[in-house]
Amino acid sequence: MNIADIATREYLQVDVDERLGRVRSLFESENPKGIVVTNDDAYEGIVTERQLLQSQIEDDAKVRVITRNNVPQVSRDEGIRDVARMLVEGDTKVAPVFEGGELWGVVTEDAILEAVLDNLDVLTVEQIYTQEVVTLREDDHLGKAINYLREHGISRLPVVNENGKLTGMVTTHDIADFAVRSMERQKTGDRSGDTDRMLDLPVYDLMNSPVETIDREDSVRETVELMLELDYAGLVVTPPGDDSAIAGIVTKTDVLRALTFTEEERMDVQITNVSLLDTISRESIREAISEVTDKYQDMQVHHAHVRFHEHKEKLRGTPLVQCQIRIRSNRGQVAGTGEGYGAETAFHVALDKLERNVLELKGIRSDEEYEGQVLRKLGEL
Repeated sequence: MNIADIATREYLQVDVDERLGRVRSLFESENPKGIVVTNDDAYEGIVTERQLLQSQIEDDAKVRVITRNNVPQVSRDEGIRDVARMLVEGDTKVAPVFEGGELWGVVTEDAILEAVLDNLDVLTVEQIYTQEVVTLREDDHLGKAINYLREHGISRLPVVNENGKLTGMVTTHDIADFAVRSMERQKTGDRSGDTDRMLDLPVYDLMNSPVETIDREDSVRETVELMLELDYAGLVVTPPGDDSAIAGIVTKTDVLRALTFTEEERMDVQITNVSLLDTISRESIREAISEVTDKYQDMQVHHAHVRFHEHKEKLRGTPLVQCQIRIRSNRGQVAGTGEGYGAETAFHVALDKLERNVLELKGIRSDEEYEGQVLRKLGEL
């Protein structure tokens, strides 16, 4: 199946000189995955709702200031698996489809997931979900939620009560929708004061509750069907029998990433925001991770995901970058996170943390084996 079979020629389009206020209204009324930006009818890039939330730019600014022109461009004859990888590595939910150098349409992650739905029964949530979850407390303020979304490059935050139990969810869409409605209510007066009051709002007043959850033993097909039905980008994963405890989170991006897994003997490495790579290559990243995991001889790594996220802060022109490394192996998930100026520095900081966690896992495994030997000897007495 080629992308042409599932891409659409129906999409929202704005000119680079369109006001951001108008674009925000389009996201509120139409709820698209992304909007195509053109310059004199020629393709310029894509703008997403998350970009609007993270920009903090006034409504009178032009959309050109936040347009992403590094979104991967897809050919009509590309295969689904290749496009899934392109969406993940480009950190986007929508990509332009070209034919003969001209914009033909767009393809979304939802369209891909719907096309492969029948093949997802073979996977369980436990095989693809993310264990590390960033959460908020009910009394945390909206400003903190926005900062967390920016810092971690994510789109949703589970909310917990004082006992650590899941009580709600806050997403970029919720915040953007609330901000647009608040701005529309403002007729006159000092907008900055109103903005400050918005940022001081407790997330309890904005969060969605109750939260839709999925059991980690459920199939990925069930999970995707639920996300598509509710138009959710992700679901909280819970352990069997307890839907108020957080075991992790699973997103549509996790499912797309699973579609790209290979059965090759060499470790498959997937990089999100590959455009941030400067002085480091994909092959050197793969080799460095392999050297770390080889220190645990019993660990068979099936897949490694490396995600780069650029912050606004810079040092002599080099941006501060966050790197997250997550590996899936026969011993479970292991991760490491670090920051540095430039992708290479951030990667090595995260790699050091990953190595410590791998060695810690190895030590725990050795302790368990020793404990088992002792119990067997006691049983022989």
